[in-house]
Amino acid sequence: MLKAGDPAPDVELTGPDGQPFRLSSLLAKGPLVLYFYPKDDTPVCTAEACSFRDNHAEFTGLGASVVGVSDDDAASHRRFASEHGLPFLLLSDPEGKAREAFVLRTLFGFKARATFVIDGKGVVRAVISDRLNARKHVTEALDALRDQDLIRS
Repeated sequence: MLKAGDPAPDVELTGPDGQPFRLSSLLAKGPLVLYFYPKDDTPVCTAEACSFRDNHAEFTGLGASVVGVSDDDAASHRRFASEHGLPFLLLSDPEGKAREAFVLRTLFGFKARATFVIDGKGVVRAVISDRLNARKHVTEALDALRDQDLIRS
């Protein structure tokens, strides 16, 4: 898995409209919180997405964009975002290219859950990986963003 200090790969994913979307397009706006989750509409993934939703104003107040990534297709993401009122972008990684670029492994058939806090220059500043404690991803990402050096990046 990538670690703090590594450059974040600029991968191309599928946006909610089915069109290609590059992560670098968000970095020009400031820090990016990129979270990988296994699947739409599963209990832990839904809790994680709703936790990011419930704290979205705090993320944007710190100048950060939040983006979720799974291998679900764009239609599934649109349905999931609508059903749970998610105010952030969900991107599709059907071939696992982003998971591969961020060096995320599958363990016993389960996809990794990981969050990367990336500064505006494209450098990974924090990595949170906990398969079951999805809310930890949100609190630790916020803690990383509160670091004044990261906010100014």
